[in-house]
Amino acid sequence: MSKNKKIALLSMCACLAMLLSFVESRIPPLTAIPGIKMGLANIAVMFTLYKLGTREAMAVSAIRVVLIALLFGSAVSFLYSLAGAVLSFAVMLLVRRVKLFSEVGVSVAGGVCHNIGQIAMACILLETNVIVYYLPFLLLSGTVTGVLIGVTSALLIKRIKIK
Repeated sequence: MSKNKKIALLSMCACLAMLLSFVESRIPPLTAIPGIKMGLANIAVMFTLYKLGTREAMAVSAIRVVLIALLFGSAVSFLYSLAGAVLSFAVMLLVRRVKLFSEVGVSVAGGVCHNIGQIAMACILLETNVIVYYLPFLLLSGTVTGVLIGVTSALLIKRIKIK
C-alpha cells in the first residue's frame, strides 16, 4: 500500500471514529445509569487495528479522543475519555497478542476496560471510591456493547479488502 493511500485510509478511519462518537453523543441514554454508551467509535479503532496496525490504531484512537474533547467536550470529559481509551487500547493489544480470542473477545475486553479506566479516573477526580458501585453495571454494559461492536467490527474486517 502506498504511503498516500495509507494516510488517506487513516484519515477516513479517524473521521469515521469522530463521526460515530458524535452520532453516539446524540443518542438519548438507554438507561438511567450514567456513563453507559455503546462505544461506536471503537468500530473504526478495531478496523484500523486489524487492517493497518497497532500504531495506526493508536493514532486513530488518540485523534478521536482529542478532537471530540476539543469540539464537543470539556477538560473533564477529555480526562474520562483518555483514561478509558488508554486502558482499553492497552488491554485490547494484550488480548489480541495472546491469540486466544476473536475480534469479539478483543472488543469485549476493550469495552470492559474502557469502563474500568473511566471509573478509576472518576475516583481520582472526585476523590472518592463510592463511584465504584457503578462498576458492575458498567462491566455488564461493556460486555454487551463489546459483543455488538466486536461482531460489527469482525464483519467489516472480513469484508473490506485493503490492497
